[in-house]
Amino acid sequence: MSIRKEENPEILNDYDETIAFLGHWGCFQKTVFFLLCASTIPNGTGVLSIIFVADIPAHHCRIPEVNLTQDWLNVVIPTKVVNGKQEQSSCSRYRLDVVTNLSAQGFVPGTDVNLTELQQEGCVDGWSYSRDVYQSTIVSQFDLVCTDQWKQPFSSTVYFLGVLCGSFFAGQLSDRFGRKPVFFITMACQTIFTFAQVFSPSWTVFSILLFLSGLGQIGNYVSAFVLGSEILTGKVRVLYSSLGVCLCFALGYIILPLFAYLLRDWKSLLLAISLPGVLYIPLWWFVPESPRWLVSQGRVEEAEAIVRSAAKKNNTKAPKDIFQNFVANKENTRSKEEEGYNVLDLFRTSSIRNTTLILLVVWFTLLTGYYGLSLNSTKLSGNPYISAFISAAVEVPAYISAWLALAYFPRRYAASSAVLLGAVSLFAIQLVPQNLPELSIALEMLGKFGFTTSSSLIFAYTTEIYPTVIRSTATGTCATISRVGSCIAPFVFHLGVFFKYLPYILLGSLAVVSAIATLFLPETFGKPLPETFEQMGKRERMTCPCVTQRETEEPVVFLESQL
Repeated sequence: MSIRKEENPEILNDYDETIAFLGHWGCFQKTVFFLLCASTIPNGTGVLSIIFVADIPAHHCRIPEVNLTQDWLNVVIPTKVVNGKQEQSSCSRYRLDVVTNLSAQGFVPGTDVNLTELQQEGCVDGWSYSRDVYQSTIVSQFDLVCTDQWKQPFSSTVYFLGVLCGSFFAGQLSDRFGRKPVFFITMACQTIFTFAQVFSPSWTVFSILLFLSGLGQIGNYVSAFVLGSEILTGKVRVLYSSLGVCLCFALGYIILPLFAYLLRDWKSLLLAISLPGVLYIPLWWFVPESPRWLVSQGRVEEAEAIVRSAAKKNNTKAPKDIFQNFVANKENTRSKEEEGYNVLDLFRTSSIRNTTLILLVVWFTLLTGYYGLSLNSTKLSGNPYISAFISAAVEVPAYISAWLALAYFPRRYAASSAVLLGAVSLFAIQLVPQNLPELSIALEMLGKFGFTTSSSLIFAYTTEIYPTVIRSTATGTCATISRVGSCIAPFVFHLGVFFKYLPYILLGSLAVVSAIATLFLPETFGKPLPETFEQMGKRERMTCPCVTQRETEEPVVFLESQL
């Protein structure tokens, strides 16, 4: 039997105090800040490119070249009333052999022939797609309509399944092998597999490559987020985690509809998204490994070398022994490194377990709402490019609000209030009169503002809650569960066929759950990042009066067979 013991808090002194001589905003910090922020721009363009790549253009059954009069050509596609408007059927036509015979005999549709009595058939000759909005999408390329229409939302789900797996494995690999190598490997995966999608001969091949690009997408973002959060300190870290990476993600998202509008073809769009990834190769020589992580692994000499290099760039003098207290406990730290940490450590005591479970619920609800509203953005108005731009632009004030909240307000109250604002906005949509669609759009965007602000806060909040030795694993695990929500998000607004406002009621209810759950998390406002599980356990939290906890908690004992 193997017992996981709580590490000695002396092993890792306060890291921020140890490297205080570097300052907060020297040349070294500026380089790391801007390069890591820039690395998240492709995440913004890539993660939501599916809204254009897999959008459904207007379509109807293709009519081959047959001898029909103009009158019959005008009516060969049946019409139906949808939301009070006449629309052509997308998946049926009148039987072509019957229509051809009637046309040859000189009958006039609607006068000599009652069209409602004619037999209909499916689109046996394929479909004709409108090119008014798109030159092509994967829907028109692979005919993902009618009986195959389920493949359209499922394409988004496949991508988010890749993101889900990437979240889980990238976090653990980052804690085990380092932030930097995982950051660059996942960035390469994102670039290579997005580029390869252009050459997909079928929807199946496209979906496989889409899944693989999703693996890299989130791994790159999580690694960059954690790497910057550990290298930067003080208010600069808050600025980075709440505003820097988020605004660059939003910038990528804002650029996306511009690219889509100019290119109009799904293959050209994917090329425009993937090729800039090559420009990030030189970052390897400018972005260092996290010294904080190196110290937690007992690799003190490497950490000192990076910090001394940083001191040289900042024109400051480093002390002779930077991590002298760490060296004394080096062997102790190495023994822990050999034992390693994994996802089970997130459930080792009741306090840590409760925190983890609450965060899993919060991440799931927030990301379901965020991606549900984002994927629905092209349906807000008649112009999908303008709709997507508005949806992207809303994220800028949301991230600025998150930055201000992180700088001046307690985490749990700020995050809870933001998502509660989103819930109220979504619930209010059903009260809007039918003749005020602009107000409905405004409320939906206000709802997205709330979800985006709270998501940004929770992302930064999570990195502040967990200790260095398992921070990436914790962030990756939470992101994994949240991606379950993003996997079902493409289908949320399909519930509108049962009741128009059902998607908004569902997302609003999830937001209320998230707002309440957030209040029971430990507060981290104004406190340094924890280095040990013991430091994490000392954080104050609001307790539920109906639940009693023991004063002293013992770590959970795992059998070797369980590990």
